[in-house]
Amino acid sequence: MTTEAHTESTEASAPTGVILTDVAAVKVKALIEQEGRDDLRLRIAVQPGGCSGLRYQLFFDERSLDGDVVNDFGGVEVVVDRMSAPYLAGATIDFADRIDAQGFTIDNPNAQNSCACGDSFH
Repeated sequence: MTTEAHTESTEASAPTGVILTDVAAVKVKALIEQEGRDDLRLRIAVQPGGCSGLRYQLFFDERSLDGDVVNDFGGVEVVVDRMSAPYLAGATIDFADRIDAQGFTIDNPNAQNSCACGDSFH
């Protein structure tokens, strides 16, 4: 009797890109359709500023920049520029539609400190 040995790495592979939840992807797709354009993608960037040092920017963009990291989520392309990618690796973008909160949220495992508003991190 022979058995195959399966060797698995004990290191968890860290996510390399941004994760867009299904709920957020549906919302982004609906917003793009409202714009009446099929060339827009959701761009996520990190910019200096905010009360904790860095702040998030989410916006629709038709541009392609050198070094962009592009991920597709059910037909919705999410783009992160080369400089922002390390800050956003493994970050999850969701969409909340509750009575106490509405809008896109970012859960970023790379954020060491964040401000109360959730728009800025360090």
